[in-house]
Amino acid sequence: MDALELLLNRHSNPRLVEPAPTGEQLETLFKAGLRAPDHGALMPWEFIVFSGEQRHRLGDIMADAARAKGEEAEAIEKARQAPLRAPLIITVVAKVKEHDKIPRLEQELSAGCAVMGMQMAALAQGFNGIWRTGWFAFDRGVHQALGLNEADQIVGFLYLGTAQTEVRKLPERDISQFVRYFGE
Repeated sequence: MDALELLLNRHSNPRLVEPAPTGEQLETLFKAGLRAPDHGALMPWEFIVFSGEQRHRLGDIMADAARAKGEEAEAIEKARQAPLRAPLIITVVAKVKEHDKIPRLEQELSAGCAVMGMQMAALAQGFNGIWRTGWFAFDRGVHQALGLNEADQIVGFLYLGTAQTEVRKLPERDISQFVRYFGE
């Protein structure tokens, strides 16, 4: 698949099974993530990998956060099971650094670009995935359990694996609804 075809046909798939990227395939994902735009070469990223039994640990962290938030038992259990929806989860963190010329938002966007790069690299290698956030990405208890600093921000949980089902092709978008040429 060439680069334009990949970009123009990108889609998420929440129905994921084994196998997931491993070894060189996983290294390729990280290399793609590390090519994200990065003003000032701050490298404001961290990738936390959960596979196998470690997905249960992430589920426990999410369930603890749901419990602390006062969620009902059903929501707590749903949180515990969430990481089991894919064989591999990469939590992408913006490791924000104080800088007088490069604001927090720019560093968080860079980490978001890293997620996109990794998802595209997964698709290019025959895998699929879905970029999830939800309130867990902003929960300080989740951040603490993952050993993050106060300035750090989770920008996404990238669920990866092999598509269990074929996803329907996304409809073409009318670009005129999103593009405006200034002065016309």
